[in-house]
Amino acid sequence: MLLLKKLKSPINNKSLLKTFKRYFSQNDLSFDKYPFLIQIGLAKENLGCYNGKEWCGSNQTTISVNPADNTNTAIIKLSSEENYEQCISNMQKVQEKWSSLSMVSRGLIVQEIGQELKKNKETLGSIISLEMGKIYSEGLGEVQEAIDICDYAMGLSRTISGKILASERQDHIQYENWNPIGLMGCISAFNFPHAVLGWNAAISMICGNLTMWKGAPTTTLVSIATTKIITNVLEKHGYGGVFTMISETGKTLSEKMSGDKRLPLISFTGSSEVYYK
Repeated sequence: MLLLKKLKSPINNKSLLKTFKRYFSQNDLSFDKYPFLIQIGLAKENLGCYNGKEWCGSNQTTISVNPADNTNTAIIKLSSEENYEQCISNMQKVQEKWSSLSMVSRGLIVQEIGQELKKNKETLGSIISLEMGKIYSEGLGEVQEAIDICDYAMGLSRTISGKILASERQDHIQYENWNPIGLMGCISAFNFPHAVLGWNAAISMICGNLTMWKGAPTTTLVSIATTKIITNVLEKHGYGGVFTMISETGKTLSEKMSGDKRLPLISFTGSSEVYYK
């Protein structure tokens, strides 16, 4: 209370009051009420970064909150700048191996990711509803969008072609050959915490690119659960570094992604606070 009295407008400072509320109720988690969280590999305390080889996280933590009743669901250890650099390094190590794989082969792996999403559709839909707050049927619909885009990307992997052009040189032809960009980043918003990643990553993967994902800070459990499914498939085929995930509550890593020349393409979905600098 002494600290609150020092604030100029403590009642209007909703962010600080919310932080206090979370801090004083960390030990009162509602995690055990939702068995579907365990089914997909989540726990009361989760690591919030997948660096392409393993799960990791810093000492800084946040808490996933159920917006329907404002209860605390689980704890997440957030990503550090060191974790970020590990992600970039591991992506670069597998970049040539992934890009040299045939587009059709990459398409089949993406199709397999879609199949795994389908197996976990009900669980993912429940997590989206729990953490983001949309109704369960819309959570299911969002997962279905990601499943559909994986199927679409697989079909696309067999149809992307380049032009064959006439040449002025005798006995020669000219043709287009599409090359991957390399590493890309995806920063997604809270209102579609699963589907936006699917729209970006599935197409990016078949084109031979690698993706670093930073989801919204209020839906980190959705990000972790989705990443577990994607990376389990990639690791099985020996391409774990093709996809990485980071998390934070501020904007340090988002700004780092946006200004990182090693990530020549960024997909950024956000509100009016998002601006080009």
